Amino acid sequence: MTKIKTRMIPALAILTTLAFGVPCAQAQAAHAKVLSLSQATLEDWNDIGRKLIAMAEDFPEDKYDFKPTPAQRTFAQQLLHMAGSNDLFTAVAKGQKPVDDEDRAHFKTKADVVAYVKKSVADGAEVIKAKGDSGMMQMVVTAESGDTVPLVALAYELIEHSGEHYGQLVVYYRVAGLVPPESRPK
Repeated sequence: MTKIKTRMIPALAILTTLAFGVPCAQAQAAHAKVLSLSQATLEDWNDIGRKLIAMAEDFPEDKYDFKPTPAQRTFAQQLLHMAGSNDLFTAVAKGQKPVDDEDRAHFKTKADVVAYVKKSVADGAEVIKAKGDSGMMQMVVTAESGDTVPLVALAYELIEHSGEHYGQLVVYYRVAGLVPPESRPK
C-alpha cells in the first residue's frame, strides 16, 4: 500500500468518470448496466474475493503449507495475508484501528483459513454497501502510510492487492501440478 500516492491520479480519474457519469463504451451498449461508484467497487471487491475463496476451498489441505521457494509465504499464509489486508480496509472504513491477526498459528486448519477469507471478503463487502457512493468518497487515513485518501481509493488498493496475491497463488497451483479453478473448463 506504499504505492498509493502514485496510484492516486489514475484512481481519481476513474472516480471522476464514475462520479460524474461520463459514459464509457460498455455503458453505451444496450445490454450494459450502469453502476454507481459503490456498486462498481462492490462488484470488483466481490469478484476477486470469489476467486480467492474458490482457491481457498479448492487447494488440497495437505498442500496448505506448500511454498514454491523457501523465501515465499506458504499457500495458507498468502490467503491469511490477503484476508488480513481486507480486514485493514474494513477497520479503516469503520474508523477503527486495524488489528494484525493473520498469523498461521491462529488458523490451524484449511477450514479455519477458508472461514477467515470468506469473513474478510464479506465484511469488506458489507462496509462498501453500507457506505454507499457518498461514504466511499469519505476521506480516510491509511493505516500503513498515513496518507489521506478517499475510501474508494483504499478499496481499490486492496482489490489490486488481492489480485496480486491471486496471481501468486496461480503460480502455487501450477508449481504444485494443479490447475487453478478459473483456468478449468466451465
